[in-house]
Amino acid sequence: MQGLIGRLILLGRRARRRYRVTVVRLGRSRSIRDLLLSLLACSIASIWASADDWPQWRGPNRDGVSTETSWRGDWDGKPKRLWEADVGRGYSSMSVSDGVVFTMGNRDGMDFVHALDSDSGKQLWEHSYPCVAKDPNNRPGPRCTPTVSEGRVYTVSRQGDLFCLNAARGNVLWSKHLVEDLNGSVPKWGYSTSPLVVADTVIVEPGGHKGVLGFFSTGAATAALNKKTGEVIWSQGTESAGYSSPVAFEYQGETIIATFHADALVARGLEGGERLWSLPWKTSYDVNAATPIVSGTRIFISSGYNTGAAVIDFQGNEPTVVWRNRKMRNHFSSSVLIDGYLYGFDRNALKCLDFQTGKEQWKKRGYGKGALIGAGNRLIIQGQRGLLAVGIASPREYEEISRAQVFGGKETWVPPVLANGQIYCRYQERLVCFDVGNRKR
Repeated sequence: MQGLIGRLILLGRRARRRYRVTVVRLGRSRSIRDLLLSLLACSIASIWASADDWPQWRGPNRDGVSTETSWRGDWDGKPKRLWEADVGRGYSSMSVSDGVVFTMGNRDGMDFVHALDSDSGKQLWEHSYPCVAKDPNNRPGPRCTPTVSEGRVYTVSRQGDLFCLNAARGNVLWSKHLVEDLNGSVPKWGYSTSPLVVADTVIVEPGGHKGVLGFFSTGAATAALNKKTGEVIWSQGTESAGYSSPVAFEYQGETIIATFHADALVARGLEGGERLWSLPWKTSYDVNAATPIVSGTRIFISSGYNTGAAVIDFQGNEPTVVWRNRKMRNHFSSSVLIDGYLYGFDRNALKCLDFQTGKEQWKKRGYGKGALIGAGNRLIIQGQRGLLAVGIASPREYEEISRAQVFGGKETWVPPVLANGQIYCRYQERLVCFDVGNRKR
């Protein structure tokens, strides 16, 4: 009972802080029941307030799916543009928390972490530091999406600069370097991982060093740091860094971290980082970029370069492949799982696959190598050349309900974001916010 009351008090304080709710102090004559009801009301307000935020890569549950339902996807012509901002070159997506949009970009050899007002686009603060933007394929700038948690923002540069920033002011709370401090190794196209915050830790992927013929490998494939101080809790493994981001899930009472490295999917326990199991997954150029999707005791992974996809069951001592095919080859854009079906880009074709069997349900072309997220039973799709579309997430057939050319044909690989009735899209240095909510302005 005391634990419940303590939790309600904490949630009530958060609600009061966010909404400036005036809580009348209870006199001695008021009952404990009244106290609980009052605090419960505040806690519900707090939960409701943060329900439609998008505080990290792939959203609240790191699965690319929003629970937000009160948004308009059937706009006439183009959705209303609220604002546009120059955030520098890069492929960082957006995080939205407590009315602030966070993203990253690069200008003239300097990385910038931006904090913008979600309603106006006004810059609240920026943090900058030197970082090389050059890319072998001329796709410059950072790839990491900021992670926001309990008043802190965590970012990683393409060269390995790890920062923990104050979300309100942008000042550095602590910093590390994935190479210099954690003995990591920068992958060919730069670090792309977005930090994962779990309990009191932040998980990153420094990446190991490949030894000669597989011998004498060193480094730290995955590392866990104290989220408040940056102190290294553990660093484990020698696998080289991929371009994916780690995910966490619960299994038999234990928190497990799954990381899609350059040539393997590896599961480690959060406590100590011990390796629980792994599945070799070799891809051309060591490009495993899509984020794994966990459902029950199964994990979906996918890669481009004609590698394909698979669902793995991790019950037992070793993982087993449930199915594997080349019908979903995620090059850079991660798929989403909605009601037992996978939706994603097989190279330049939008497809739907049965999660349990891998059977292809339908295919739709016209978006190029696009990116997407899910919201309820709808898909928000950003085409490779600036097309924004909304479609129905149904295994029977694909039905597009809205489309608009929102960019001038420039290439973009950044997935869109839906948060609090607003869609955020990015192409290179431009970040655009569209109003798709039902609220009056």
